[in-house]
Amino acid sequence: MKPEVFAFSGFSGSGKTTLIEKLIPLFKEQGMKICVIKHDAHQFDMDKEGKDTYRFSKAGADSVMISSGTRSARVNEFPKALEAMIEECAWADVIIVEGYKYAKLRKIGVASERTEYHLPCDVSEYFSVVTDNAEALINIIGKEPGCPVFHIDDVNSVFSCMMKDLPNTSEGKEGSKSEKEGNKNMEENKELTHFDAEGNARMVDVSGKDITLRKATAMAKVKVNSTTFSLIKNGGIKKGDVLTVAQIAGIMGSKRTPDLIPMCHPIITDATKVILKLNEEDQSVDIESTVTCTGRTGVEMEAICACSVAAMTVYDMCKAVQRDIEITDIKLLSKSGGIHGDYTRQ
Repeated sequence: MKPEVFAFSGFSGSGKTTLIEKLIPLFKEQGMKICVIKHDAHQFDMDKEGKDTYRFSKAGADSVMISSGTRSARVNEFPKALEAMIEECAWADVIIVEGYKYAKLRKIGVASERTEYHLPCDVSEYFSVVTDNAEALINIIGKEPGCPVFHIDDVNSVFSCMMKDLPNTSEGKEGSKSEKEGNKNMEENKELTHFDAEGNARMVDVSGKDITLRKATAMAKVKVNSTTFSLIKNGGIKKGDVLTVAQIAGIMGSKRTPDLIPMCHPIITDATKVILKLNEEDQSVDIESTVTCTGRTGVEMEAICACSVAAMTVYDMCKAVQRDIEITDIKLLSKSGGIHGDYTRQ
């Protein structure tokens, strides 16, 4: 079965390399073999001067190969066509091509502020587009793209779109996860990692992941009326200091996350910071939490849980004077650490 080929098309500085770097681990998690073909318009030298392969090349060898117990490489003293390189990567499940902007392949367009939202080809030639500002991109190209548009930080959605476009992933690829599981539901929902091949709920096995520094920040907002806002501000709530009690509750809540969310791993957190601020303009209590740990899985749920519990505590402290309090805008703001890369909400 031939590999599936995707070409990332964009001008220098658009963010192609970083995006591909974040996508590769996602394919590897599916048990797929990945080959990346990069085009460089400039001269390059893969060998260091003085090394044996360098000396052989300089002596006039047209091609020099080297292999060790873990890797191999080949340096040719002549250019090679893209088609030929793709043929040499027949062992791969997926080939990702970077740098061949105008190649007649299935292309993903990448445009950003750094490239003034220009794409090398007409938008009709792309099966999806990745950008840091969809509105600015549309203004530049002068029309709505006729394909899915993803934010450049939403790597999981880009990956899911690519997976849906792989007609050969469900059968005939030796070593692919879909072949091993042979489950149609899992093929359609590869991103739902909390289900096994039979569709049963499970806690994800993270034993093979690296231990790294993980950090997540979340927020929530509690909207109150002017009377309640004044009571909170001036310490008039009979149950006590609303902001202090809610802050402590948020910290405690982050530590109890695995007791509340069934598939969350018990995590030893390094630090939990919960900040509550009075927002005069919105007549609200704005909550932000940041949780860090050194481990094999992230702390997004701990950060979200901290904000949620702090927000509910504000509600509980104030419900005697106002019953229509609103808890809104509970969401993840950013995360870092792990193989999926960093994320920041725009």
